[in-house]
Amino acid sequence: MMTDPIADLFTRIRNGQMVRHPRVDVPGSKMKNRIVEILKDEGYIKNFRHYEDGKQGILRVYLKYQNEEPVIRGIRRISKPGRRQYVKRDTIPKVLNGLGVAIVSTSSGVFTDEQCREKGVGGEVLGYIW
Repeated sequence: MMTDPIADLFTRIRNGQMVRHPRVDVPGSKMKNRIVEILKDEGYIKNFRHYEDGKQGILRVYLKYQNEEPVIRGIRRISKPGRRQYVKRDTIPKVLNGLGVAIVSTSSGVFTDEQCREKGVGGEVLGYIW
């Protein structure tokens, strides 16, 4: 049994890019689906696709490279099962002074730091990507 599936997603993406794989497969879930959707919208990955396998499904993430270098320079899990990190709406962090993206899980769904500021909501900081 996996204790932190979001950290597993981030690690698989990081490891896949280190060895220049074109895609990585991860076990699917609604939360991971939304996180990968944010990564696509922000331009960090090419695409993703969800395949049904009779269980929880497989999420296939197509990694993006620019001049043979990974587009994702860094991806880090912030809130962990042993120590959750919550922020209020007026203390939402900026990653690298706005160059990166913070992924925040709110009561309304999973959003980027910018979307949380627009909506005026806080929540659990899942991770940073730059």
